[in-house]
Amino acid sequence: MRTDSSPGTLPAREHLPAGNAGTPVLDVVIPVYNEEKDLEPCVRRLHEHLARTFPYAFRITVADNASTDGTPRVAARLAEQLPQVTALRLEQKGRGRALRTVWSASDAPVLAYMDADLSTDLNALLPLVAPLISGHSDLAIGSRLARASRVVRGPKREFISRAYNLILRGSLQARFSDAQCGFKAIRRDVAQVLLPLVEDTGWFFDTEMLVLAERAGLRIHEVPVDWVDDPDSTVHIVRTATDDLKGVWRIGRALATGSLPLDRLTRPFGDDPRDRDIQDVPRGLVRQLVGFCVVGGLSTLFYLVLYSVFRQLSGSQIANALALLVSAVANTAANRRLTFGVRGRGGAVRHQAQGLVVFAIGLALTSGSLAALNAAGGSPAHSTELAVLIAANLAATVLRFLLFRAWVFPDRPEDGPVSTVVAAHTPSAHTPFAHLLPATAHATASSPTYATTSVPGHATPAPYRPEGPLPRRPLPHPAYGPHQTTAQVRAGEAADGTWRDGTMPLQPVRPHYTAPGDPR
Repeated sequence: MRTDSSPGTLPAREHLPAGNAGTPVLDVVIPVYNEEKDLEPCVRRLHEHLARTFPYAFRITVADNASTDGTPRVAARLAEQLPQVTALRLEQKGRGRALRTVWSASDAPVLAYMDADLSTDLNALLPLVAPLISGHSDLAIGSRLARASRVVRGPKREFISRAYNLILRGSLQARFSDAQCGFKAIRRDVAQVLLPLVEDTGWFFDTEMLVLAERAGLRIHEVPVDWVDDPDSTVHIVRTATDDLKGVWRIGRALATGSLPLDRLTRPFGDDPRDRDIQDVPRGLVRQLVGFCVVGGLSTLFYLVLYSVFRQLSGSQIANALALLVSAVANTAANRRLTFGVRGRGGAVRHQAQGLVVFAIGLALTSGSLAALNAAGGSPAHSTELAVLIAANLAATVLRFLLFRAWVFPDRPEDGPVSTVVAAHTPSAHTPFAHLLPATAHATASSPTYATTSVPGHATPAPYRPEGPLPRRPLPHPAYGPHQTTAQVRAGEAADGTWRDGTMPLQPVRPHYTAPGDPR
């Protein structure tokens, strides 16, 4: 149940149809920095593998992160020689910045990336993107920590990787197994809404994207991979680990304060059985019962501890009232968030007021039980009082669940208008990155809508929908001639000279949180 939240902004996932069309199905990004030596064999190996095994049209995009060696020349030469390869130059470093720039501008329905060293065996690429093409999942990641994975690397990197993922599980309750494997894919309609919420532009980009997607309820598919460590990797482990820990703190604080607008990522999951109206089966009843029982059990323990403490300072009636009041407020807040799925602060005061009415009913039951016990036994033992209170609380718990479900947190029909997500790009006949133009996002309190700025000479792009059949691989690709494969983009500068973030073609309202000392 999604109560007190804005309507979903993502359409229901659909299987991309197969057939012939001009747009590549898959856009594989290789972010590089000073990879003059390894870039050409990497790209040629990837191109040969895709041409031999991938059944649909594809594109390989080399995203140069302000390299200072001959990497740009190598990328431009590859773009001229291989029809499915294109090159992009950014004047600022950052893997996250490069991925956001290319993914936000790409017209392919499935977007992926891999590291230039190709540590991950390429046979995992098709299993990685297949769940996205079929509509089964929203994101897909390669995992070096899955049981079926086969990994060769030193003990230092092994320890750091497992420790980092353990930190993510303990601090951010992450359920995915491997955050930093350089082998991931995402559906473009999801990326259009998710990427503007990701703040990091470096190595923590992956983790932040996955945490936000998971917290928003998107489906993440994991693929076990064969992975061999690159001994010549230029990644600075200590600095990267420090930046990652800072990112974990920033995201954890934002999630705790509720400053992240994750409701923008909700979608009407037409294939989700929990959203179906099935006759004689109340929606979400089993899940709500389980959640309510867990919260109720913890609340009862909390109540008994409070009663025992207050009983040392006052009489039984006052101790019962105080303990029940404090535990009732905590119980209502926990059930609101965990059992009935209400997010945000809207309606919180009303829910607590209604919860206090329910508390009054529970107070009448428990106080009446204590009064009857005292009238019958005179001065009963403390253990007898606790036994009577437990029985009275069980009866009050059943009544509390019924009142919560039918009155405090009822199922409300979601009839609000559905927002439209507009792609922040316009495919050009000259180059796949000629449409890297700024966009303005407009959000309202009831239904956030992302729209693009009108630019002379460029048509307003339409919302992404899988239209027509899934393209087979044309050789050579008509959109990429020998003179249209390399695009120069300077991050922070637009065509009109006024845009100051070259990595963000789509700019919705940003989440308002910053970490102390964070230059962003």
